[in-house]
Formats: sequence, structure tokens, C-alpha cells
Amino acid sequence: MARSLTKRAQDYSKWYNELVVKADLAENSSVRGCMVIKPYGYSIWEKMQAELDKKFKQTGHENAYFPLFVPKSLFEAEEKNAEGFAKECAVVTHYRLQTDPEKAGKLQVDPNSRLEEELIVRPTSEAVIWHTYKKWIESYRDLPIKINQWANVVRWEMRTRLFLRTAEFLWQEGHTAHATRDEALEETKQMINVYARFVEDFMAIPVIKGTKTAGETFAGAVTTYCIEALMQDGKALQAGTSHFLGQNFADAFDVKFTTKEGKLEKVWATSWGVSTRLMGALIMTHSDDNGLVLPPKLAPHQVVIVPIYRSDEQQEEVVKKAKSIKEQLESADIRVKLDDRDTHKPGWKFAQYELKGVPLRIAIGPKDLENDTVELARRDTLSKEFVGQKELVKVVVDKLEDIQKTLFQKAGQYRDEHITEVDNFEQFKEVLEQKGGFLSAHWDGTQATEDKIKELTKATIRLIPIDENAKPGECVLTGKPSKQRVLFAKAY
Repeated sequence: MARSLTKRAQDYSKWYNELVVKADLAENSSVRGCMVIKPYGYSIWEKMQAELDKKFKQTGHENAYFPLFVPKSLFEAEEKNAEGFAKECAVVTHYRLQTDPEKAGKLQVDPNSRLEEELIVRPTSEAVIWHTYKKWIESYRDLPIKINQWANVVRWEMRTRLFLRTAEFLWQEGHTAHATRDEALEETKQMINVYARFVEDFMAIPVIKGTKTAGETFAGAVTTYCIEALMQDGKALQAGTSHFLGQNFADAFDVKFTTKEGKLEKVWATSWGVSTRLMGALIMTHSDDNGLVLPPKLAPHQVVIVPIYRSDEQQEEVVKKAKSIKEQLESADIRVKLDDRDTHKPGWKFAQYELKGVPLRIAIGPKDLENDTVELARRDTLSKEFVGQKELVKVVVDKLEDIQKTLFQKAGQYRDEHITEVDNFEQFKEVLEQKGGFLSAHWDGTQATEDKIKELTKATIRLIPIDENAKPGECVLTGKPSKQRVLFAKAY
């Protein structure tokens, strides 16, 4: 049987780490702070990629690829961007090793191979991309440019956790160039809406859209739009960001274009991205003490079939019927795994696929052949029922749709129950410690107050909600005037 997990209520962090490893999603690598994404975990990421890539192309974007290395001088060109990532940068200084003359078989850096200019291993790609765009853009006819890149980036994190925060991670980063401010701003908003629809419709995770405070805005951006989700332990997780960069990078790299009227103007820019951090969000939103719970749209296997038998004769008959059922389900575009291995007992398989979050499990044995039925088990509710084989395909299709919807509703109910309005700082601290979740509170708009609340409680402003009916009030800490409520939370 699969080994049991630590209970979430006992130690949520330990439960998460154990689940990632035991469900075969990822493991720590030989490089500190980096991870190996295993085939099962990567299959989920591939499905995320495929759906997002489809959405990007539907909104007029094309994929390209830019270098991993960024010359230091380019990286420094946009000062705020460089300063924002400086402490997380890995830097290449030499390009060759040589044998250590004092230690046989050991290598050392060749001192004669020092680079004329140090190279930054990309923590993000604005610098190298905008240096390239300068060569691509001359006239209004060259705009807009709407490029997406699937890549890896390196941010030298000191405290790491699988998927949530690693020194190297996978992501996509969109970089667009526009002729007008309005067009760039519309692009920024469009992409945060693309992310929100994907996370809600495919990951079954409800999100809240808003903007970041000035202190939390992406380094080099004018405005950062974001989506925030709430995990089962009451902590928030940033699920995606879209940045209106204004003309900051056009200024830094001198990117101009000739208008229809023959005037020379600076280009307007956006960038936006999501990463393998979404895997962490998926795990922590839906899973339980028994293991993963996967929404059907992202599950590598939507259905697993486990044959049950006692004799070779029974095995042949049951497996034959199981293969027939598999073909019927696959003809309805359902992803099916038939586990007919004779090296593991059915009980072990049940526990393993429960741990790995397969949405539906079909068990079929000799009695089911007699009765023309199968046993169908749901992963999300752990309920079981017998279903006639003739109506099985329709039942499975309906169940998968219901599981997807139910997971979203359950997560939404938890999120809504954990948004609490607070009007004074004592209440703020009490709710944060005893209940957690999002705290809707007034804030006076200053960096000093934002920093002080973080220092006193470890809670940060996750976003300023996009609320046309926002009402003014008094800051929860200082009592000074506030334009609207913002959402605070402890976060990953």
C-alpha cells in the first residue's frame, strides 16, 4: 500500500512536501534549490502549456525564443528592473575549465577564460528582448509586436520549496510592443483576463483580479495587474501577473517608431507571465489527506481501470472486457489508463491512484462481467457506485464535468468564507491569526503603512481590487483617509 501522508491539520507544509514527492510530481535535485519535474508532474504542466498556448495564439501572439544569457550592460539599462532582480541574479564570469595541476582528475576555472563582459542568467527577459525589438521596430507598420516565450529562468532564492519557489523554474513570458498607451493598457488587461479564465475554467481555482501597490509592482513597470488565489491553509498565492510597462523600456533601449504622420515616438510595452508555481496552487487548492485531487481537464489520466481476478482464466476474461471499456471511453476523448499489471494487487493500485488524484476509478471483476456492471469511484468525494456497462460512457462524461464544476464551487465557497472585512487593527490581527484568508481593510495608500503592517503581522497587500463601487474609509492602522478597501493576507 502507498505510505500515508502527514495530515494537513497537523503540518500543512510537511503534507505539501510529502505529497509532491509521493505523488511522483517532482523531487529535489543535486543542485541546491532546483527540482526534477517527474513525468507525471510534467504531464500536468504540459496540459497547462497546451491550453495557455492555445489562448495566446487565439489572442494574436506568436512564440519565439531569446537567449538564456543577458549581457550585464543590457541588464543594467532599465535601472528599476535591474535593481529589482539584482540580489537574485546568477552571473557567468568565465567560459572554460581546466585540469587542476595539483589535484588529478579535478577541474578548476581557467583564469585566462574570464569574459570581457559578465553575463546574467536571465531572471526575466525584458532587457534582451527590448534590445532585440530596437532592431525590429522602425515604423508604425512594424507594430504591434506580440511575442510569447516558453522558457526557464533563474532567480537565486535562498529558501526554496518544490514548485512554489525554486532557483530555476519554468514559465512563459509575453512581451508586446505597441504604438499607443491605450493599446498597451488594453493588452495588459486582456492578458490578466486570459489568465483568470484559464485558472478558473481549467484549474478550477477561483481568483480575484486587481492591481499591485506601488511597492509590490513589478520592477520596471508602471502598473502590475494580478490574480490571487487562496490556498486551504488560509494563505494567498499569486497565480499570474500582467505588467503595463509604459515607455520605460523604450526609454532604456531607445526604441522609437515613425508614426503615420512622420513623427518619431517611443514605443509602449507590456509583459506578462505564469510559471510552474501554478502546480503548487493546483495541489494546495484541491488536494486532501489522501493525496492529490486533480480537476479532470488537467489530469494526465481522467479514468483508471483496475481489473480484479483470482485465476488466470478470470484474468483473461476481465482484462479483455477492461480493454473494450477503455476503447469505448477513448472514443469519447477521455484519457484512460488500464492498469492490468499482475505485479501489484488491486488494493495497492486503488491507494496509488487515489494518491495521484485520478478523477475516476473503474474496478471490474468476475461478478461485474455477470451483472454487466462496473464499480465507479470518484476521487473528489471518495464515493462509489455500480454503473451498467451500457451507460458507462455517458455516466463517465457527466461525472467528469460534475467533478470539474464541484471542485471550483468547493474552492470558491472556501475562498468566499475566508474574505473578512476588518475595521480596526486589533480585529485585523485577531482574524489573521485565528481565521486567516483575505482581510478586506482600508489602507491609507502609503508605503510606510504597508511596510509597518507587514512588519507587525507578516501580512502583505495582495492586491487592490478592481471595484467600481469602492467606498472611502479610514486606514485600519493609522486612521487616515483611505480611497477603498484592499486585500491583505499572509502569502506564499
